[in-house]
Amino acid sequence: TLSSSSAASDVYKRQGINAEYGDKMFSSLFGSNCTVDIQLFDIEKRKTVEVQTEKGAQRLYVFTETEPIKGKVIASVKSGKKIEHQGIKIDFIGQIELFYDRGNHYEFTTLTKELSPPGVLNGDAQFEFDFTSAEKQYESYNGINVRLRYFLKFSVVRSLATNITKELDVWVINFQSPPEINNSIKMEVGIEDCLHIEFEYGRSKYHLKDVIIGKIYFLLVRIKIKYMEIALIKRESTGSGPNLYNESETLTKYEIMDGAPVRGESVPIRLFLGGFDLTPTYRNVHNKFSVKYYLNLVLVDEEDRRYFKQQEITLWRKSSGLSVNAMAQPEDREKNRTCLLYTSPSPRDS
Repeated sequence: TLSSSSAASDVYKRQGINAEYGDKMFSSLFGSNCTVDIQLFDIEKRKTVEVQTEKGAQRLYVFTETEPIKGKVIASVKSGKKIEHQGIKIDFIGQIELFYDRGNHYEFTTLTKELSPPGVLNGDAQFEFDFTSAEKQYESYNGINVRLRYFLKFSVVRSLATNITKELDVWVINFQSPPEINNSIKMEVGIEDCLHIEFEYGRSKYHLKDVIIGKIYFLLVRIKIKYMEIALIKRESTGSGPNLYNESETLTKYEIMDGAPVRGESVPIRLFLGGFDLTPTYRNVHNKFSVKYYLNLVLVDEEDRRYFKQQEITLWRKSSGLSVNAMAQPEDREKNRTCLLYTSPSPRDS
């Protein structure tokens, strides 16, 4: 389907008409004399991903940061009709949309290819494009309060009528090299004279298909613990200052111990990440949003008092060509001494 230009949307707003409804009304009254199809080259074996959008589920082709985006546009004008235009172009756009600020879209990259000078469009016309040098420094992301998208926008520019436009989204992922430093995490937490535990995770940085391996050591136990659980939490932060929004989502949670432990006991942890829909850790993307991941350790006593400690971990995207040996662990460790946080009693989650 074709969409109206921003000028038409402004007209709809002034008249108090919803933009989408206005487009449909315009199309039903006057019809469309031109159909546009954007086709990408070399897509037979290209991976696709299904993305949920406002228009429902869409399947998008996946590109990496270094891959060129090439293709062609086929514009077909109805027989006996012609369209006078002020030029034809196609843009490759990288854009961030904050859902609490829907009126403003933040474009961090825009590359334009002029396809035709001003003239007349009739019959069938075909235009090829090549965005070999298009910058794709960020990954595509579709979150709770923010969306980062890359898309092609074809435009037939007209002076006395709305522009004819067509968009096609693509999905971008970027592979990363293994971290040069990947310290293990070793931390002692507790409540003075009541509970001291030490938890240890093999690494602080994990690729998206990795396995988190760790142990919990009980050094002092003077309260009656009923059970212990661990959760993987995703936290999305958007905006800044008074417009800062944090959304936390528990991706998985499971019990790792049932019953009271004794001093000297250890509990193993093994969490496979491959079964979850994860992204790499994003830090302050274009000063608009961040995505971080945490391991949340929770202990519950017999009075349903909950003690918890969160530890951030870093996730990164591993290329399928990387060797397993590249993930060798350094012997360096981070050791900290902190306190468990306590919350009021609450019913045990089912």
